[in-house]
Amino acid sequence: MQIGLVGLGKMGGNMRERLRNAGHTVIGYDTNPEKSDVATLADLVNQLEAPRTVWVMVPAGDPTQHVIDRLADLLKPYDTVVDGGNSRWTDDEKHAEELSKRGIGFVDAGVSGGVWGLKNGYALMVGGEKEYVDRLRPIFEALKPEGPYGFVHAGRVGAGHFAKMVHNGIEYAMMQAYAEGWELLEAVDSVDNVREVFRSWQDGTVIRSWLLDLAVNALDEDEHLETLRGYAQDSGEGRWTVEAAIDNSVPLPAITASLFSRFASRQDDSPQMKMIAALRNQFGGHAVESAKKA
Repeated sequence: MQIGLVGLGKMGGNMRERLRNAGHTVIGYDTNPEKSDVATLADLVNQLEAPRTVWVMVPAGDPTQHVIDRLADLLKPYDTVVDGGNSRWTDDEKHAEELSKRGIGFVDAGVSGGVWGLKNGYALMVGGEKEYVDRLRPIFEALKPEGPYGFVHAGRVGAGHFAKMVHNGIEYAMMQAYAEGWELLEAVDSVDNVREVFRSWQDGTVIRSWLLDLAVNALDEDEHLETLRGYAQDSGEGRWTVEAAIDNSVPLPAITASLFSRFASRQDDSPQMKMIAALRNQFGGHAVESAKKA
């Protein structure tokens, strides 16, 4: 099958290679000419045979909107656009409506796999009309891991990115649990081989997972994580998950707490902890520490 791929960063570039390894023809475009197969987005569209499929792998928000607006002018009826980035599901509904006015199909694809996807395959959560999803089955089959799992047609437009959003929310909470457990083990005197405790959990325990394997990899590289700063960014999907929970009155205490923990990681001297220390001193006479002078 022939497909155009817009955005050849870490994910997009590896997806291009995996598809080519599976025998598909991929024409890639990137604003970095060293990565790109063609000079312009128009060149990409012109080299594709109708009905065309263009898969977009660029950052969510304005960059995705810009590419889809341009493709709306370049593509023809019966062509299809796939948004495989981390767009908000509400944007999918908007994009599908805009493209449908020109007879162009739209599919949203939540993609998980990161830098390991080239070797292991990508988990795909897809939303859109069955007609367009079925047309793209050969592409999905090539990208997904081998075996029966790793692909789902989650529902109508927006369902793919909504499912990926929830997936990432769960990921936030799982990582937070591993991180808290690691910090507690490091804090006590009785455990003097924290890395090997984590390694021992990789088989035969109910908390074994790929994330645990990655944690062990990280500890092998830096046993006490001494070279890292305690700062964690969030991609936005954690926030969207919490917002969706509020909109649907669904309690998500673990995921919400993990998101707020990331916010706390960005504070060198937490204002909240200052208030807590002050209150503990007021009601219980607990000692407080003076702020360091600049």
